Amino acid sequence: MSFERAHPTLAQALTTKGYAEPTPVQAAVLGGDHAGRDLLVSAQTGSGKTVAFGLALAQSLLGEELRLGQAKAPLALVVAPTRELALQVQRELAWLYAPAGGKVIACVGGMDIRREAWQLDQGAHIVVGTPGRLCDHLDRGRLRLDSVVGLVLDEADEMLDMGFRDELEHLLQATPPDRRTLLFSATVPPAIEQIASKYQRSAVRVSVATGEQHADIDYRAVVVLPREAERAIVNVLRFVDAPGALVFCRTREAVNRLHMELAERGFAAVALSGELGQAERNRALQALRDRRARVCVATAVAARGLDLPDLGLVIHAEVPSDPATLLHRSGRTGRAGKKGMAVVLVPAPRRRYAERMFNDARVEPRWMGPPTADIIRARDEEVLRKGVAELAADAMDEDLAVARELIAAGDAEKLVAALVRIQRAQLPAPEEISGWEPPPPRPPRAERPAQAYEENEALGAPESLDGAWFRINVGHAQRADPKWLLPMLCRRGGIQKQHIGGFRVMRHETRVLIHKAVAEKFARSIQRPDPADPNIRVVPWFGQS
Repeated sequence: MSFERAHPTLAQALTTKGYAEPTPVQAAVLGGDHAGRDLLVSAQTGSGKTVAFGLALAQSLLGEELRLGQAKAPLALVVAPTRELALQVQRELAWLYAPAGGKVIACVGGMDIRREAWQLDQGAHIVVGTPGRLCDHLDRGRLRLDSVVGLVLDEADEMLDMGFRDELEHLLQATPPDRRTLLFSATVPPAIEQIASKYQRSAVRVSVATGEQHADIDYRAVVVLPREAERAIVNVLRFVDAPGALVFCRTREAVNRLHMELAERGFAAVALSGELGQAERNRALQALRDRRARVCVATAVAARGLDLPDLGLVIHAEVPSDPATLLHRSGRTGRAGKKGMAVVLVPAPRRRYAERMFNDARVEPRWMGPPTADIIRARDEEVLRKGVAELAADAMDEDLAVARELIAAGDAEKLVAALVRIQRAQLPAPEEISGWEPPPPRPPRAERPAQAYEENEALGAPESLDGAWFRINVGHAQRADPKWLLPMLCRRGGIQKQHIGGFRVMRHETRVLIHKAVAEKFARSIQRPDPADPNIRVVPWFGQS
């Protein structure tokens, strides 16, 4: 499918930009009987959704006209969760609507609010902004929304997660009720459905099938000794050698420490954390876009909304807290049909937890040890030979003239060795690190002895204890094992080991018997959210055992 159903003026911009075929989400909004309808679109970040809603808005903004009229009060409003994403959207819509004479401006926190006020006073066809800054302009009378015919909430689920519900409702209520409303969201939780039912009119639900979860991402689980984590990151960056890499750390202190370590070792790296001012942040991002920096070390909050060029590698410096975090952060690479790699550093003591997280995320990583210095040096030799050969093939006449003089005056072999040494000096040195061999594969469950009660043999069989049964949402398929279920239940339920009568581990669930004296207390305590096990749920079970 081509862009034949797109507005002709926007189709011209797409052709100029080199677009040949629409992505699935772009094809979805252009297809069917969606013209003029409100849309609730489920689409992942990196799927081309900015162009998609730009195309969807064209009918409302342009109609049958080829160009927009004079810019006055905005005709369209796009709301995005972060300033980086808003600025990225503004840039995308600016070139898309350029042939139509479209004026697209951004209003985001951290930028000069006086300049934004002046731009709004001069008029704009499309305003893109973050919820807080847009509400600020609206409340001060600088932003008029009475002419809006199209409104887009981009990454609506993330805006709700960040606590912007009041701001979103304020903006929605300030726009005309007959406007067209487009909600784009990676997921559609109940809160999104509530907003859709309240502010959209008979919205068409568009769910873009993405196939296998992050099919273009190669997942690797790298088991490391805790004390060697930073050295392992160095070696992964050296071995993968992606044009752009993003390293996630949990705290700003960890970001600053790792950034300093990488800079000292010769990596072109920048850091992003909450303590940076907007000017420092802009400089760091520009360095990444200009390819002056190759590695970005960031906290999850600081990296929200980033769209880095040629990002081929994502490294999780610590095991993510839950499957959603793993998938969201890893999704920064492998976008728009490009291949990427996501590496999770797994301290050896946390391997069992990491296995459960990957299983819950439906991701099958390749388990491996960190690349050793010897492996990296061997790879360097191959790369250097190829690089020097390519340089020789492109030698110009003046280069050859100097080469002949040097050969006449010295040893050709030593001259080539000097060239190799110069090339090698540009590469950060690999770190010496412990080797690791993956354990042999686990045999099929049918070949392993039953383990349902071995942890609780001292407690007797389940039938010997008078109590209540509870159901846990993990079983054999999730590698549930009483060895780790027992301490987890004691900690979360506030009970002792002797209060547990036994386990029955099945394929997708486990049942546990809790002594009747503590069953009510256990039922209350186990419902409290627990960051250590956010995806494990325990509920009363009333079936026949």
